[in-house]
Amino acid sequence: MSVLVVGSTALDSIKTPYRENPRLLGGSASHAAVAASFFAPVKLVGVVGEDFPGRYIRLYRRHGIDLEGLQITAGKTFHWAGEYEINMNNRRTLKTELGVFESFTPKLSRSHQRTPFVLLANIAPSLQHHVLDQMHRPKFVVADTMDLWLNIALKDLLKLLRRIDAFVLNDSEARQLTGENNIVAAVKKIHRLGPRFVIVKKGEHGAILSGPAGMFLSPAYPLHSVIDPTGAGDSFVGGLVGYLAGAKGPIESSLRRAMIYGSVVASFCCEGFGLNRTTRVTRKHIEQRARHLEKLARF
Repeated sequence: MSVLVVGSTALDSIKTPYRENPRLLGGSASHAAVAASFFAPVKLVGVVGEDFPGRYIRLYRRHGIDLEGLQITAGKTFHWAGEYEINMNNRRTLKTELGVFESFTPKLSRSHQRTPFVLLANIAPSLQHHVLDQMHRPKFVVADTMDLWLNIALKDLLKLLRRIDAFVLNDSEARQLTGENNIVAAVKKIHRLGPRFVIVKKGEHGAILSGPAGMFLSPAYPLHSVIDPTGAGDSFVGGLVGYLAGAKGPIESSLRRAMIYGSVVASFCCEGFGLNRTTRVTRKHIEQRARHLEKLARF
């Protein structure tokens, strides 16, 4: 089954203590769509400006990503610049230029509206609502978020939680949303807000899945070095939803393994700047690393 990915398509300028790379392909939708494309057909919905490099369009297409929903409009592409410290968990934003993304309104074709799996990548909750308003009975809807929306669009976000199947956020956002310092208590509160499944990302410490069948702790794949963690969370969610779309049987029976595959794709993302590493791996590489992670986590 195919996956509809709606989110930001951007140009990222990334600086670390060791290297600097300007105007790389980035954005939540880009990382998620590429990650999902290893497992299932992907349809991307986003917006870019006239300055968007043609080589990035070709890169999407090499991954078989359907670009019918990618709007190319007059103006500049969303541009984000950030700098990481030696501890890659700490970064600061140097520049945010929204460009054409500021007026982005997702428009879905008839084929988009009937896509069974929907990933609402990290965009404003009002836009996520707008996408769902156009969908025709999707099988499984996953929404990602960030602390910004908890601060400025909480009302819209809370309404969204009643319309989705799975909600993805990181541990600090879970605490902020619920007022609970304990993640287990926070997850229980989030379930009461609507979603059947809650996934809490914990970066290099893995992720937690909570659902009707209980909790599952997914480890992160251990890396010798991290080059650039930008987009790792989006890659994790994209890989997870892509795996679910390509798997047979009930969604519940595939979710735990989907978490592992999401962690594996995210690990490749961290080994290069932007999407440079992710776009060079194959499904065979992913399967090898997934088997290795399974051996490391076996109890």
